Amino acid sequence: MPTGFSEFVLPVHILIGDRRARFESKIVTQHLFSGKTPVGCFMDIGDGLMASSPEFCFLQMAARLSLVDLIELGYELCGGYSLPLVNDSNVPKEGFYDREPLTDIKKLVEFLDIMPGTKGVDKATNAIRFVCAGSASPMETKLAIFLSMPLMLGGFGFDLPELNKRINLSKNASKVFGKDYYVCDIYWADKKTAVEYDSDQQHTGSDRIAKDSIRRNTLASSGIKVITVTKQQLYSSIELTRAAQAIAKHMGRRLFSRKGNFHNKYLELRKQLLK
Repeated sequence: MPTGFSEFVLPVHILIGDRRARFESKIVTQHLFSGKTPVGCFMDIGDGLMASSPEFCFLQMAARLSLVDLIELGYELCGGYSLPLVNDSNVPKEGFYDREPLTDIKKLVEFLDIMPGTKGVDKATNAIRFVCAGSASPMETKLAIFLSMPLMLGGFGFDLPELNKRINLSKNASKVFGKDYYVCDIYWADKKTAVEYDSDQQHTGSDRIAKDSIRRNTLASSGIKVITVTKQQLYSSIELTRAAQAIAKHMGRRLFSRKGNFHNKYLELRKQLLK
């Protein structure tokens, strides 16, 4: 076994291309993959070891994860954060690590196109339709999924937004407010609507209130409506629905259809995302 394996969390998961290659081990879990592995499936991580590329990892996990979990994985791979390992003892207080995106939507789509017939490819292709790039945190991901998943899957059915979108301010606004731009967590450019996720539940501080007010006024000067969703609202089925209704009202659209069984599907989506 390569010495580099000692640096990995056990058990180490490896791919084998033939059942006859299986061997007994307490520290290695073997996964059979007998399909084709064209260029782009693996990446060199040194010490004679090759690891699955982010795109191949997404496809492999499609066979193991639910659709919602796979969509969350897509957000993570195309976003600026990584979730910690189960036994990681050095997790930041935020609960995740910041990093550059590992891949993007275009690369995922192109990779899936060269893997027709592979186990999980249909689910992966379906999942990527609901993935947005650029998420900065797991909770931002969950909120974006709630807002953009179609009604038939328990979401509120808004169009896919842009995440962490830079909004450049006019020269006049920059002079007045002392900033050249703001970054909006979730943004629909055609509707001039931004949603900000706020994990801090303490909104009583005067400095905090002042900063929030300046931010809203600055963006309002550019015609952008800002709606804030807190962690408390996200974890309340009723309050999140009310927030979604406020977003829909500003966009000039109806939130729900009388058809279908939306409420039960919404509750099921909540179970999957907030577990």
